[in-house]
Amino acid sequence: MRGKPAKNVDEYLAGVPEPAQSTLRHVRAVIRSVVPKETTEVISYGIPMFKFNGMLVGYAAFKNHCSLFPTGSGVLDQFEKELKGYRTSKGTIQFPSDKPLPDALVKKIVRARVKENKEWD
Repeated sequence: MRGKPAKNVDEYLAGVPEPAQSTLRHVRAVIRSVVPKETTEVISYGIPMFKFNGMLVGYAAFKNHCSLFPTGSGVLDQFEKELKGYRTSKGTIQFPSDKPLPDALVKKIVRARVKENKEWD
């Protein structure tokens, strides 16, 4: 989707075409609204990631969809019912480029990941 890898999240987002760019900016804002203040944003494996006691969640744009990557554990299993209708695979939730995941669902997933990472602390 892009040439050279982005150095930071803003650079990554600037390189994403619409409508995916607006969708990912929205997802980023929703994630930021619930993570602990010590959380940092990094580029890892070429995509934006939130880091708190290890990687929390990442997100990215692809040619035909966007994805949320709740790293680690069984978060996807935990929200199986709420994720019906979305394509999921190990560690990935795909959603349309022009339609972010519901804010409440993103917040629940992020909170679950924060809780898991705190338990590893």
